[in-house]
Amino acid sequence: MHKFFINRPIVSMVISIVMVIVGIVAMLGLPTAQFPNITPPEVQIKTTYVGADALTVEQSVATPIEQQMSGVDNMNYMYSNNANNGQITLTVNFDVKTDPNTDQILAQMRQGQAASQLPSEVNSYGVTVQKSTAAPLMLFDLYSPNGTYDSEFLANYAYINLNDQLTRVPGIASVSVFGAGQYAMRFWVKPDQLAKLQITVPEIIDAIQTQNNVNPAGQIGSEPVPPGQEYTYTVRSQGRLATEEEFGQIVVRAKSDASIVRLKDVARVQLGAQVYNLQGRLDGKPAAVVAIYQLPGSNAIAAAKGAKALMAEAKKRFPPGL
Repeated sequence: MHKFFINRPIVSMVISIVMVIVGIVAMLGLPTAQFPNITPPEVQIKTTYVGADALTVEQSVATPIEQQMSGVDNMNYMYSNNANNGQITLTVNFDVKTDPNTDQILAQMRQGQAASQLPSEVNSYGVTVQKSTAAPLMLFDLYSPNGTYDSEFLANYAYINLNDQLTRVPGIASVSVFGAGQYAMRFWVKPDQLAKLQITVPEIIDAIQTQNNVNPAGQIGSEPVPPGQEYTYTVRSQGRLATEEEFGQIVVRAKSDASIVRLKDVARVQLGAQVYNLQGRLDGKPAAVVAIYQLPGSNAIAAAKGAKALMAEAKKRFPPGL
């Protein structure tokens, strides 16, 4: 066979050229990457069991989810962090060759199977499942050099004005704000008053949930109407409560003698932060630390440049002293 190609060099060259052309065409269609992924994709499951300690979170939240998550396709390992403020973060590490989108769907399905075993408070709070890296890509600090703003304002400014914008940057999976928590209405009950009036904490919680609600009031004059009706009016009722005074007027119990026990009678109402277990500081001054987490499979340099460009643009709209 080799003599055939030696004696016919033109045929050999033609075959070689055809092989080169076919190879080039095939190479253009191959799924190649200059820098292939070497970091295994991870999926994080986060939720909060309000009022629970780390041991309770582990037993009632982490364990049911981990039991359902065991055996999920292409999983390498998983680990969870349970905090004394009720927060839990379960990280599931998958094989490097898998698709992060598929991994997230598989984790979401397994978490859904554990939903019936979780406390109702956890299901009401919500469980998030998202693909993200465990370590932050970069950090930003919001602080007030002159002390104009406290840590609560700084953290909530980041939540309201930066969180959603940063998550829209290509390559960014999620954003976390470390510092004082989001604004929340806090109720400091008075045990002596509760004992005197024989009122329980669940009774107070039920009163708050029932009266701090949005109730649609409907319309007046909507179809069907009698002949001659020309106008339709939309009735608006009071929405959710917003101030300490409004929450203090919540009726906890109405007695048979027409007297009323209001929330301000059995508790101190305070507008503060949702949690106080973490405080951010920069050079000794209150600060909000904004952590950026990269999307698995994305370009870290491009994501960092996009985040820096967005922060530079957002800085132009900062209030004085920030």
